[in-house]
Amino acid sequence: MEIPSSSLLSLSLVLLFSFVLATSADVHENFVQCLTSHSQNATSISQVIYTPNNSSYTSVLDFSIRNLRFLTPETPKPVVIITPSHESHIQVAIICARNHGLQIRIRSGGHDFEGLSYVSHVPFFILDLINLRSVSVDVESSTAWVQAGTTIGELYYSIAEKSKTLAFPAGICPTVGVDGHISGGGYGMILRKFGLAADNVINARIIDVNGGILDRESMGEDLFWAIRGGAGGSFGVVIAWKIKLVPVPSIVTVSKVSRTLEQNATMLLHRWQYIADKIDNDLVIITNITRVNSSEEGNKTVQVSFISLFLGRVDELFPLMQKNFPELGLVKEDCREMSWIESTLYIAGFSSGTSLDVLLDRIPDPRISFKAKLDYVNEPISEIGLEGLWKRLNEEEGAAAQILTIPDGGKMSEIPESETPFPHRAGNIYHIAYFVILEEGVEFSNRYVDWTRRLYSYLAPYVSKSPRAAYANCRDLDLGQNNDKGNTSYAQASIWGVKYFKNNFKRLVHVKTMVDPSNFFWHEQSIPAVSPWGKKRGN
Repeated sequence: MEIPSSSLLSLSLVLLFSFVLATSADVHENFVQCLTSHSQNATSISQVIYTPNNSSYTSVLDFSIRNLRFLTPETPKPVVIITPSHESHIQVAIICARNHGLQIRIRSGGHDFEGLSYVSHVPFFILDLINLRSVSVDVESSTAWVQAGTTIGELYYSIAEKSKTLAFPAGICPTVGVDGHISGGGYGMILRKFGLAADNVINARIIDVNGGILDRESMGEDLFWAIRGGAGGSFGVVIAWKIKLVPVPSIVTVSKVSRTLEQNATMLLHRWQYIADKIDNDLVIITNITRVNSSEEGNKTVQVSFISLFLGRVDELFPLMQKNFPELGLVKEDCREMSWIESTLYIAGFSSGTSLDVLLDRIPDPRISFKAKLDYVNEPISEIGLEGLWKRLNEEEGAAAQILTIPDGGKMSEIPESETPFPHRAGNIYHIAYFVILEEGVEFSNRYVDWTRRLYSYLAPYVSKSPRAAYANCRDLDLGQNNDKGNTSYAQASIWGVKYFKNNFKRLVHVKTMVDPSNFFWHEQSIPAVSPWGKKRGN
């Protein structure tokens, strides 16, 4: 009897699907068996292993997904999730993953802009560091040891418990994981005074590809250099950072002034570009640009909000603003004095009177889908150029857009480009990040991604060139990515690597090749291992 071709196709698909399921099941079962058999305490590690058969698997997976673009039925899922509570769990996981051909994805806070800390298209497991988040603050030495699963908010809270005049120059969003933040550099509101988060790291503990636990002395200065700005997921699993805390006054001043196009926002932003990187290092003025309803019914306009943090009192701030930026028209009613820890809530957008306990909340509200890009600006954008930007914001997708401009200069310009892998130092006036953001429940279609790409093309004449620089923590797979199978050549990886790291990319590849020659720590934009280095670097 002849079997219809459609039936043969259906049978083939069933058999193929069954094979895939069986293969996946075999992989995770063998991997889990390896974990328990090689662990010093099988009961202990079994309590932090989640497979798809576990009732908590989905909730553990979803809890730290910070970009809902990657929380869909079609998104590839890990065969296993491990939430280690002890360093030995990580050591065993690395060894067993190598033995069974599983890819590792390392998740701290889950804020990777392209979801690379919890998504892969080959069999993988997630090493979720959520249980490793102790913070030990030493006020006397102005240092702290911070475990890698800690969030920025948890770190800030722990510092404030011990001192009101110590801080750490990390980011604005409290739910971001410390590990990924530091690994890529780590921008924050006091960067012009103290540099990046990575600039204030003095030691670290990392588990390497062989399962060894290393500190700064035993890992050597090359690897210690690479992990402070070379982006996460390439060299090993950092389990803790020793950071240098910085002094801040007991009272700081914050302010916010918002102006629409009808209120000369274009002129003010144009003027801001000439002073933002040159004013006193104690003062940072960022801008937040969005489309809003116009005072004319039914019309839209663009609003630019100038948000500042000054490490001092309001009476000290006013002379600075009058001298450098009188056009803004800042008045005392725009300003508030508070402690540094309270300023972190204000800058993050929390309402007045919000308890500091909100810093301990690991789940952002609201949950969002987004796509982002970032550029560096070396010369002021003309008013005509800014007006072209407003036209893009007035497109349909612009309703979901948010643009941030953050000044550089100060300490950022004093640190040499090669001091850490993060190279974006002297010569930058500011960096501009642009997002399309949709709240939970709203479908994120490709037209929003296309909008960011059109804006990226529009900004090309106005931003850095040769290379058009990018920031590793604002990850963007549009810039290029590694091969899914086999090694990526130095030349191919340089397409995106030089944008992120400039001349430091070459040294990063050299360090990677030394410490992880088999390229076990791999993702779409991980630093590639090129071996032998001397022969392949020009490929």
